Amino acid sequence: LVALLIGETRETRTQVAIAVLFATIGEHFASIYMGGYTYRFENVPAYVPPGHGMVYLTAVALARSALFVRHPGKIALFVIGVWGTWSLWGVSGYPNRGDWVGALLFAIFLVWLLIGRSPMVYLAAFFITTWLELIGTAVGAWEWASIDPLLGWPQGNPPSGAGAWYCLVDAVAIGGAGPTLRGMKRLAHWYKSGWGLRKIGES
Repeated sequence: LVALLIGETRETRTQVAIAVLFATIGEHFASIYMGGYTYRFENVPAYVPPGHGMVYLTAVALARSALFVRHPGKIALFVIGVWGTWSLWGVSGYPNRGDWVGALLFAIFLVWLLIGRSPMVYLAAFFITTWLELIGTAVGAWEWASIDPLLGWPQGNPPSGAGAWYCLVDAVAIGGAGPTLRGMKRLAHWYKSGWGLRKIGES
């Protein structure tokens, strides 16, 4: 992850750091505490925190790629069409395991897409992470609970809208980078001004 950040802007590096921190806290809450999903060894594997950073960075890179820049409308229609169909299938009554949570998460994703500050990043993240969820659950790296412990609703393995959780991570990273950088700048100015050194000497 550190190597991948070489050449990125300070803002992007800060966003990745925030994404890793926020996602790590979320993983321990949602998996270990709530039991919404369980990893193979019932822990949060060491690869997960940096993995979230890599997912975020990949989403950012994909969002600024020529493909996404030239065809934003087509990509949005593709994601909404495919995953919208999957969400409807989950609540249709046909599958043995219902997925009402997935439909709710997909609806939340649509809201993020409409009002969020970086819709192309959300589209990229939703696309990438859904495939990661499909692969991860298929090989048994983790498994989602059949009933969501918070809502008591059935959910798929994975839920069709699981990518919405990753979009939340992205939104926090994007929104938090600016205030974090400004805070660090003020702290550095405070320290360099000598006031911070005087306070340390007086203590």
